[in-house]
Amino acid sequence: MTDGYLNFDEYIRQGEPEKRLKADAWRVAIGLQAVDGLSTSEYLRETARKNIEGEITIDEARELVKQYYITKTSHDEDDANKEEADKVSSNISKLLQTDAFTYSVAGLAAIHRAIFEGIFKHAGSFRNYDISKKEWVLEGDSVIYARWQELQMTLEYDLKQENQFVYSNLEKGQMVEHVARFVSGLWQIHPFREGNTRTIAIFVVKYLRSLGFSVDNDMFANHSWYFRNALVRANYRNVAKGIEYTPVYLERFFRNLLLGEQWDLRNRYLHIHPTAEWKTQPNLAPPTSSEQVPEQVPEQVPEQVQDLFHTDNPLIVELIKIIGFEAYSISQLMKMLELRHRPNFLEYHLNPSITEGYVRMQYPQSPRHPRQKYLLTVKGLALYNELKK
Repeated sequence: MTDGYLNFDEYIRQGEPEKRLKADAWRVAIGLQAVDGLSTSEYLRETARKNIEGEITIDEARELVKQYYITKTSHDEDDANKEEADKVSSNISKLLQTDAFTYSVAGLAAIHRAIFEGIFKHAGSFRNYDISKKEWVLEGDSVIYARWQELQMTLEYDLKQENQFVYSNLEKGQMVEHVARFVSGLWQIHPFREGNTRTIAIFVVKYLRSLGFSVDNDMFANHSWYFRNALVRANYRNVAKGIEYTPVYLERFFRNLLLGEQWDLRNRYLHIHPTAEWKTQPNLAPPTSSEQVPEQVPEQVPEQVQDLFHTDNPLIVELIKIIGFEAYSISQLMKMLELRHRPNFLEYHLNPSITEGYVRMQYPQSPRHPRQKYLLTVKGLALYNELKK
C-alpha cells in the first residue's frame, strides 16, 4: 500500500465528516485506475490532499490537474498514462463527492462523459463497432460482448428490468446475488469503447447508495482489478473446455462490499485453470457457527453485518412500519401518525429516515414535485420485513 493510500486512511479514520467524505472519494477514484493498469502522480495526490483539507474546491483541484499537464516542461515515458489517471481520478472524485444521480441510459452516458471529459473525444458516446478483449484470467480468450447495433436497446431493457425488480421479500444474501447479476449484465453490454469498467463501477456505487445500501468503498479502492476479473468470469462460458458462467467470484466481491464479509479477493483465484494453491478461495472471517464457539457468536459477526439494516431510532422504526410497501405524501404520513406539526415531522421522522437510507423520494430529481411521495428503500424494506417477523 502506498503512502497516498495510508494518508487517505488516516483521514477516513480520524478526520472530520467532510474530510472523510472527500478522502473516501479520492481513494476510490485513485484505486479504480488499476482496472486499466494506470497509476496517479504525486502531484495528483498532493492536489487531493489540498481538496480534502479544504484549501481548494474539487473544481479547483480539477483545473490545477489540467493546467499541470498543459504547462509541464519535462516529460517522462509514462506521462500519457499518468495524465489520464490524474484527470480521471479528479473527475471521479467530483462525482463521488455529490449525491446527484440519474438512473437511466442517459445518466450512464453522462457519468462516462463526466469521467473522461478532456481524455477521450468520444466521452459519453457509445461504441460503433464490435469488440473483443484478450483476458489473462481466460488464458487469452475473450468475453462475448453485446453487438454495437443493440447497445441502446439492451441497456434500456436491463435498466427497466432492474427498476421493476422487487427486493422486498429477499433475504440479505439473495439481495446481494441479485445485485451481482444486474451489475454483471450491465457490464457485459460494454457500451463504451474505453473506460467501461470505471464507468460501471461509479454508476453502481451511486445506484446502490440510492437504494439505501451502505457501500463499503474500500472494495473499489483496494480491489478494483479483482472486480473487473470477477465480471469477466461471470460472463465467460466455453462449453468445449468445460467452463460455465461463474458468478460466485463477483457475488463474493459484493458480499464483502455490502455485508462486511471477508472473502480473500486476490486475482489468482479467478484464473480458469488455477494452480492447486489457488483453487479454493477462502473466507477470512472468524468462524460464527454456534457449534464451534456458541458464547462468542455475537462478537464474531462483523459489526457491518449486524448494523446493515438496524436502527436505534424509534421514530424511524415507526415511520417504516407506517410506509410498508406503499408510497405516501407528507400529509398522508402525518395523518397516519396523528401528527400536526410539519416541521417536527420533517426533523424527527422523515429527514433522519432519508439520511440513514431507509426512505427515499419517489421523484428524487425533483424534490418539490407536486405529486411527491415517499417510499422505503431496499434497506428500509429489509428492516420492515425483519420487524414483521
